[in-house]
Amino acid sequence: MILGRRSAAPGWRRVPGQPGPGGNVTFVCLLIALFRSVPELPLLVAANRDELYARPAEPITVLRARRPRILGGRDEVAGGTWLAVNSRGVLAGLTNQPVASRDATKRSRGELPLAFAAYPDAATAVAEVCGRLDPADYNPCWLLVGDRDRLFSIDLTGGPRPGVEELPPGNYVLENAPLRRETAKQDQVATMVEAALADGGGQAPAAALATVLRDHQPAAGPWPPLPDGRPRPAELSAACVHTAQYGTRSAMIVSVPADGLPGVQVAAGPLCTASLQDVSSLWTSPVPASAGGPGGMR
Repeated sequence: MILGRRSAAPGWRRVPGQPGPGGNVTFVCLLIALFRSVPELPLLVAANRDELYARPAEPITVLRARRPRILGGRDEVAGGTWLAVNSRGVLAGLTNQPVASRDATKRSRGELPLAFAAYPDAATAVAEVCGRLDPADYNPCWLLVGDRDRLFSIDLTGGPRPGVEELPPGNYVLENAPLRRETAKQDQVATMVEAALADGGGQAPAAALATVLRDHQPAAGPWPPLPDGRPRPAELSAACVHTAQYGTRSAMIVSVPADGLPGVQVAAGPLCTASLQDVSSLWTSPVPASAGGPGGMR
């Protein structure tokens, strides 16, 4: 073991990456998925959304009212979302590949979580959406798409068709890089989650994950440079990110039970300063007619 760096806990599958500003949709820089590893809770996902402070967004709203109803945040610049969950328990979250500049002529990656969440189960969503997706239509990104029965990793970083891998039960940390590439941040978060679940003092698994989402400790370096070659601030390697112009803007925890509607908690800010609020009432609350479809994405 290298001094000063904690190894990832056994059983963790690595979906690491390199956070940084940019892209045509806000993106989750930390996505933790516990798939069939928590008793009576087949899927538990916790996410910090990191983005420029100046980019407007709604932390949670009804993205589609018709069945299955879809909840998630909405980016007010491109109109899409970074994380969506439907009333059947299908969840899709994305991270984008850090680049020095993006191609503004391509479609918004924020369309993608909505596209997957429009289906009644994850397997059907992946088969239908990936069957017609051309990765060249989007700036490169990765997604996790899952429900109470299946979990998939989707790679849209090149090639004529999306790369699809079904993942076995386990705990996953998704950053902005391809599956199974180790980084200091991924190792640190994986170890923190394992410790939080083991030493939770009786608290629920979702509460244990919340303690990780609010942690400010940078991972041990060295860190790769930003896509434009500038040095990467150490703060970007923490679970909860704070820099002058960029950082954690909101948090979301989704609990998909064996049966019934998913539980959804959202904080309209980083969990170090904001509290999680249960917004599960959005599954049944009246919504404007404008929520009938994704609309406005570009």
